[in-house]
Amino acid sequence: MSVIYMLISISTVVVGLFLFLYLRAIHSGQYEDVESPAIRMLFEDELVTPTCKEEQEDKAHISYHKDKKEKQTTT
Repeated sequence: MSVIYMLISISTVVVGLFLFLYLRAIHSGQYEDVESPAIRMLFEDELVTPTCKEEQEDKAHISYHKDKKEKQTTT
């Protein structure tokens, strides 16, 4: 029976610790921005320079508009 009292007291301490950490995270503003993580994954982190063979393949898929200012890629 004393084991049950010990387990209940340990679990109460663990729950109290998690509650404290959760409230601290809320107070620091960790959960306020819910939009940017979903948008951030859509952007590339770094630019990749294509090799010569890839550049030739990409040039075959690029067509220029009449004013030559905008490129339109076709796949």
